[in-house]
Amino acid sequence: MSGPKSVQTGPLQAVVVLVGLLFCLMLLVGCGHKKSTKISVPPAPPISGAPAEPRSPSDLDFPADAQPIYVETGIASWYGPPYHNRRSSNGEIFDTYKMTAAHRTLPLNSVARVTNVKTGRTAVVRITDRGPFIEGRMLDLSLAAAKAVDVWRPGLAKVKLEVMHTPTPIESGGRWCVQIGAFEDKQHATRLKEKLTRRYRTARVLQFTGPTGDWLRIRVAEDDKKRAEEVAQSTTTSQGSIFLVRLD
Repeated sequence: MSGPKSVQTGPLQAVVVLVGLLFCLMLLVGCGHKKSTKISVPPAPPISGAPAEPRSPSDLDFPADAQPIYVETGIASWYGPPYHNRRSSNGEIFDTYKMTAAHRTLPLNSVARVTNVKTGRTAVVRITDRGPFIEGRMLDLSLAAAKAVDVWRPGLAKVKLEVMHTPTPIESGGRWCVQIGAFEDKQHATRLKEKLTRRYRTARVLQFTGPTGDWLRIRVAEDDKKRAEEVAQSTTTSQGSIFLVRLD
């Protein structure tokens, strides 16, 4: 038998062996390093300070080409403290940082566009409250709405009110009353209440205290608008003012 053959290593084989050794060395070096981990960094918190300007909620949206169903022009004011966090006429808690407004006779929860006649600034609001109870004023805006239409700093401004949607008809129906006040003298309010109670036997005369003083509210039979209008026209007072108010 012949012995084992001797293997001669040529130049090409030497190169292959060298490449293999280098590859193994690289793997050993690579195994000595830890794999990098991706870290998810959360966004920075908002800068603290004044509350952000509120945005109109989706229930205030309406088509861009929608036509108003009622238009009125008059003086707008705004209200915040001490009404903030008090209950509004529609039952909600008043938040002065939401886009809302008070009107004496529009159906509650109506949606309206308010435009500052001088500056052209516009905002959409929901009617959630009753007021303003000052002669010569048409609309009371929340602080957010007042800022949006340039009423906040001057306090008063002429605006155009365009009603875009109402849950109930404007011209018919509704529950109505007469509101008188505010009285500087509570005793005067009490005496007038007694007088009106004797005069309007079918009506309920209520006396209550609000942030600005004492008030009287006359609830006529069946909350009828015509009866309320007659009471408002035939009633006089030396304190406060007389307003026809829709309750719903």
